Amino acid sequence: MKRALVILAPGFEEIEAVVPIDLLRRAKIEVVVAGVLPGVISGSRKIRLIPDYDLEDVLEEEFDCIILPGGAEGAENLKKDVRIKELLEKQVRAGRWVAAICAAPGCLVQFGLFPSAKMTCHPSLWDDFPQESLDRYSGVVVDGQLITAKAAGRAVEFAFEVIRRLLGEEAVEEVNRSFLFPYALEMEPQKE
Repeated sequence: MKRALVILAPGFEEIEAVVPIDLLRRAKIEVVVAGVLPGVISGSRKIRLIPDYDLEDVLEEEFDCIILPGGAEGAENLKKDVRIKELLEKQVRAGRWVAAICAAPGCLVQFGLFPSAKMTCHPSLWDDFPQESLDRYSGVVVDGQLITAKAAGRAVEFAFEVIRRLLGEEAVEEVNRSFLFPYALEMEPQKE
C-alpha cells in the first residue's frame, strides 16, 4: 500500500490539508497526518484538527509522498522546523515524491531543495522565487519527483495529481466516480 505523510503546522490552510487527506484516503492510500506540535493544530481559518501523530513519532518512517499544505503562517512555521528540512532532504535523496501547495513551495526554496525544478506557488510569493524556476501560469506543476500547486482553489487537482503519480490514472478515475469533480477526467496529466 502506498503511504503519504501530510504535515500540519499552526496556520496551515485547511482546504490544502483536508482535500488531499480525503481524496488520497478515498484512493486507498495510507495517509498519515502529523503535527509539528503535539495535540490540536489550528489552521489559518481557526479550524482545529487533531493529527494522527506528533511529527517526532514518524520521522524514521518511509513515505511514498510527503505533502506540505500552505497557508502563509503555516508555511513559515514549516520553515522554522529543522525536522522538516531533514525529512525532505531524506525524501529527495531516496527519489520519493514531495508535494507542496500555495505558500509551502517557499519551504523548498528556502531549504535549497529542487534548485532547478519548475514549480508554482501562490502569486504573493512570486517575487521570492527564482524566476527561472517559476511557472506563473499552471495551476499544478510536476517536475521530476516534485508536485507543486498554486493555491487552495487547486487543492482537488493537486490531490488528484498526487494520486495519479502514486497509483495511476485509473485510480483518479475510480475516486472521481463518486466524487464527481467536473474537470478531473478532462485534466491533462502533467508532464515530468
